[in-house]
Amino acid sequence: MCGFVALLNKKEVPVERKTVEKMTGVLLHRGPDSEGFHLDQRVGLGFRRLSIIDLEKGDQPLSNETGEIWIVFNGEIYNYRELRGSLEHKGHRFKTDSDTEAILHLYEETGFECPRFLRGMFGFVIWDGRKDLLFGARDHFGIKPVYWTETSEAFAFGSEIKSLLELRGVSREVNPASFHRYLTFQYVPDPDTMFQGIYKIPPAHRFKVEKDKLTVTPYWTAQFLPERDHTVSHHVEKTKEVLAESVAKHRISDVPRGAFLSSGVDSSSIAALLRRHEEVKTFTVGFDVKGYSELEIARRTASKLGTDHHELLVGSRQYLEELPRLVWHQDEPVADPSAVALYFVARLASRHVAVVLSGEGADEFFGGYNIYREPEALRMFSRMPQSLRGGLGRMASRLPRGLKGRGFLLRGSKTVEERYFGNAFIFDEDLKRRIVADPSALKDHHPWEVTWPIYARVAAMDDVTKMQYLDIHTWLCGNILMKADKMTMANSLELRVPFVDCKVFEVASRIPTEYKIRDGTTKWVLREAMKDVLPEEIHSRKKLGFPVPIRQWLRKEFYAWARETLMGGRVDRWINKAEAARLLEMHKDGRFDYSRQIWTLLIFILWHEIYIERSVRFHPSVSPHVYERRRKNLRTKTG
Repeated sequence: MCGFVALLNKKEVPVERKTVEKMTGVLLHRGPDSEGFHLDQRVGLGFRRLSIIDLEKGDQPLSNETGEIWIVFNGEIYNYRELRGSLEHKGHRFKTDSDTEAILHLYEETGFECPRFLRGMFGFVIWDGRKDLLFGARDHFGIKPVYWTETSEAFAFGSEIKSLLELRGVSREVNPASFHRYLTFQYVPDPDTMFQGIYKIPPAHRFKVEKDKLTVTPYWTAQFLPERDHTVSHHVEKTKEVLAESVAKHRISDVPRGAFLSSGVDSSSIAALLRRHEEVKTFTVGFDVKGYSELEIARRTASKLGTDHHELLVGSRQYLEELPRLVWHQDEPVADPSAVALYFVARLASRHVAVVLSGEGADEFFGGYNIYREPEALRMFSRMPQSLRGGLGRMASRLPRGLKGRGFLLRGSKTVEERYFGNAFIFDEDLKRRIVADPSALKDHHPWEVTWPIYARVAAMDDVTKMQYLDIHTWLCGNILMKADKMTMANSLELRVPFVDCKVFEVASRIPTEYKIRDGTTKWVLREAMKDVLPEEIHSRKKLGFPVPIRQWLRKEFYAWARETLMGGRVDRWINKAEAARLLEMHKDGRFDYSRQIWTLLIFILWHEIYIERSVRFHPSVSPHVYERRRKNLRTKTG
């Protein structure tokens, strides 16, 4: 796990080393162990390393035997040993035992098709001096980010946006479309970012820059192919087998491993399967508000699994003190309150291990979100004529907000494509018109522009599968995996997600919907598959999410700070401050729960202060205990 930058100047202008060093320097937290550079006329590659595999010889940038092809790579390839064996059989010679070199030789063998053969999480850039082109790719589901921008002088790529902002000619301007979509989704969907002119390479896409022209194309497409001719026990057994195999693959490293552990089936399954192979350290965070702590359940689970368990209790003051720095680490606003909680548990884990396994992706792949039960609850509406459904919707829209039953009627009056924008739906269009400073701009930036092309690819599928498909292509990569990468890397910790694996998805995609949502339970097949490895209370527990007491804190501990931030932010171009203050007061008085909407505005304002106004400055840093941990790991490896 590392951080990289790649700079390709136009018109054969040489790259300045100090530029690449500056861009790479802000990624210190992603790679505290070493740095490396390669400059070749108009190309500059920079790298910060977090040593996980081949601690002694795995430095980057790395070249082939002739020095004509160079790579910088962030991630882990779990089938690199199999690839290496096949490539050696074809005559390739390796000088390291790193997974990075396997990608390099695979590119020599298969060219632009090489990402299709990789199993793992990855973002990489290859400079091919023989062909005078830059080539790269992002992994199948977007576990690892790759950002890019183009100036009049160069193309630039990096693991984080902040490195691109160090490049001359890159401006700090808000993308209006991204801002309006952020208000809907609580993050900016791919391929845009909150910055005008800076973009993400989408998941499962490759890119090349040749003759000063960038092209981005997909190399893989996710498909749901439910197999109803198999029994439910077949799907249970296949799930059991593939998860055990995936966790075994995700163990590959030359440094200590651990696992995050919450109260749910996902992280508990990963910890339990990992425990079959080795002694395991587990880590949990909770909050000092009643009903918002998973510590007790996680503690009992750890005891039954036999792990070496560590936990942390976080208070409102700690949470608020760390918030600005974490917004800086995220690069662009991601208004998920659990991101901060993830930072704290990552910081705890980083004191003990260099790699953690976690349960992200299980809900999207196996149908775990409670909202996936909604199509069944709304089935009665699907039998109504569309004209009647539309009339019910118009009637419901005139009812007072907060009135019981209003939301149910509104949802039932719409198709899944009209009502479902993903797991987070923050501002609907009516509320958005009130909160933005310029409502007329909304007509050009509707969130359906993001979701409808995705829905169109699964038009023939059932509603639950459509919801899963949308979440895999938006929520998973834009929110879940984005915060996971940034919050763990903020602590120089590598996070691995065994559920988010091509072979796991291949099995999950074949499970019919009636086996995912069954007997009133979500991800039914997964729960059945994990029966033998999990305690009963975890196996049958309903999904809780990652509870964070933002609702309560905004009414009490955070209220004064929230009001000052909303009123003091220099965001009048974007936010109607009077309406924002009104939402906060109604929330404080308990009339409505506007906590998610208020939090979304607050995170944007903090981000704006840090990245646009630059009134708050941060510098990359690494905690002293990370260096001590790394020294211990290296001593253990080298003897």
